[in-house]
Amino acid sequence: MIPTKLYFGDAMAMLREVLPESRVVVITDENILRLYPNLVTQYEHIAIGCGEDIKCMDTVMHIYGELMAMGADRSTFLLGIGGGIVTDITGFVASTYMRGVAFGFVSTTLLGQVDASVGGKNGVNVASFKNMIGTITQPQFVISDVTMLGTLPERELRAGMAEVVKSAIVGDGELFDYIERCVSDGNCYLSEHLQYMVSRAMNVKMSIVAEDERESGKRRLLNLGHTIGHAIEKLTHDVNHGEAVAMGMSLIARAAVRLGLFSPSDAERVDALLLRLGFYIAPKVPMEEILRATRQDKKKSDEYINIVLPVAIGECVVRKMKFEEFEKLFI
Repeated sequence: MIPTKLYFGDAMAMLREVLPESRVVVITDENILRLYPNLVTQYEHIAIGCGEDIKCMDTVMHIYGELMAMGADRSTFLLGIGGGIVTDITGFVASTYMRGVAFGFVSTTLLGQVDASVGGKNGVNVASFKNMIGTITQPQFVISDVTMLGTLPERELRAGMAEVVKSAIVGDGELFDYIERCVSDGNCYLSEHLQYMVSRAMNVKMSIVAEDERESGKRRLLNLGHTIGHAIEKLTHDVNHGEAVAMGMSLIARAAVRLGLFSPSDAERVDALLLRLGFYIAPKVPMEEILRATRQDKKKSDEYINIVLPVAIGECVVRKMKFEEFEKLFI
C-alpha cells in the first residue's frame, strides 16, 4: 500500500505544491462550484448534482462520458473537491477509468475530512444499499482546509463530529478527553480545535488502514456504530450518516456493558458526550426493524456478523457473532 499524504492548511496554496504537472480534471458538485469558483475553475472540471441520490452508477457513467469527450487519458489526474459523496465518486471513477488513473482530494466537509476521504474506500450505492459497488484504491493526497468548514450548517458539522468521536473511542482516548473539554467550554467548532481534532482522527484511521488496507482484520474497528447506523439510515430519511452512527455507537456501547466488556461509567460518558454535541441517541424506528435490516449488512458472512465493541475509551475489539446472539443484546 502506497500511503496517502495528508496536508492541512489553505487548499489553494497546497494544490500549487502537491498537484502533478500532468493534466488535471476536477470533479466537484454544484454547491462547491458556487462557493469556491476560483478554486475549481482554474482547472478543467465536471460538476455533478448534490445529495445521496446522485451517488450511483448513472453519475459514474456520466463522468466517464465527460472524461472521454475531453480526451482524458491515463496521464490525467483527477482531483475531487467536495464532501464524502464527491470523494467517493471521484475515487471510484479514478480507480476504474482506463483501468486506473491517479487522484487526490480536497475534502470540504468535516465528515469527509475525518472519514470518507481517507482510507481508500471508494463506492457508489445500489438502490437503498450504501456503497455496494466499490474499490479500495488510495488517493495520492488529501488536503484538509478547516476554514472551508465555515460554510457548513451546524447539523453537517455535528455529523462529522460523530466520526471524530468514533475515532476517539476506537483508538485515541486523549482525543475523547479533548472533545469533552471543548464541548464543556462551548467552543468545539473553533478552527484551531477543529484542526487538532481532524488531524488526530485522521491519524487514527490512517494508522489502522496502514496495517489492514482491505478490512480483513483490524480495519473492522472503524465500523464502530456503523452496523446499526447503516441499518437506521436505510430505514429512515430523517437522519444523516453521522446522526445514525451516533445512535449506533450509543446502542453498541450499552450492548458492550451487557456483555461485561465496557464499564457502565464509560458508556455514560459516551452518551453524555453525544448528547452534549446535540445528537439524539434513541432511534426513531423500532429496534426489531433495525435488527432485521442488519441481516442485509454487506459485511455479513453466512449467519455471522463482525461486531465492534468498546472495551475502554480508546480501545475496541471485534467479535464474530451469530445474528441471534447479536439480536439478544437489544431485545
